[in-house]
Amino acid sequence: MTEWTNDQLTQVDQTVRRWLAELGREARKTKNQDLHVGQKEGDFRNIVTNLDSSNQAWLIDHIQAIDPAAQFIAEEGDLHRPETMAGHVWFIDPIDGTLNFVHEKTDFAIMVALYIDGKPTLGWVAKVMTSQVFHGGPAIGAFLNDQKLTPVSDLGLAESILVVSGRRLLNGERPYLALASAALAYRVLGSAGISFSRLFLQQATGYFSKLSPWDLAAGRVLSETLGYVVKPLDGSPLNMLSSNTVLIATTKTYRESVKIVKD
Repeated sequence: MTEWTNDQLTQVDQTVRRWLAELGREARKTKNQDLHVGQKEGDFRNIVTNLDSSNQAWLIDHIQAIDPAAQFIAEEGDLHRPETMAGHVWFIDPIDGTLNFVHEKTDFAIMVALYIDGKPTLGWVAKVMTSQVFHGGPAIGAFLNDQKLTPVSDLGLAESILVVSGRRLLNGERPYLALASAALAYRVLGSAGISFSRLFLQQATGYFSKLSPWDLAAGRVLSETLGYVVKPLDGSPLNMLSSNTVLIATTKTYRESVKIVKD
């Protein structure tokens, strides 16, 4: 069965929320001596731990138990990925902001999302160190733990705090410099999940970065539910099977940003 009723979506939402709360409790207990840290692609900043791998395997096992037809797009390992978005596609980022997790013990997240036939359906972003789980979707609303979140206020760029990719800003890539300069202020956080959490709480109202599918999927579900625009600056459709350079922002901020880049 492809379609789920709203009652089924609510049940799945609460189930995955409990799972992420459980994984968060375990992550908070983890000490550096419990971690095995490696590098990916020879990049000393792109690290992976044994907790990334174990969280991902745990989530896949539990998701398959409630959704036997599930397909997966996940960050770690050489897991077979679907070639289309047909059916139930689950996205998993088992530790988002691994560098923050290892070196700072804060500002990292666990993210999961469900897309049904390409439609953003449910998303979960667990801000681990504060025991906050953002969850929900367009059919049931967006929540922080048990509290329903309010739709975003439509602020312009000069009123907005913009979260940007630090590496791309440091490299002087023009769109990042132009938008950061035009915003009220900008922030660099080192985690997509933490960046999205700022948007959900309206502590920031724009986020511009190149994001892998597992970085974007959950945040997109919840951002669109709250009224944010989630698009590339050229307006092209998002391809959830590959990386996207995307602006998540209020309608006003998105339109102003497009104009700045065009000009």
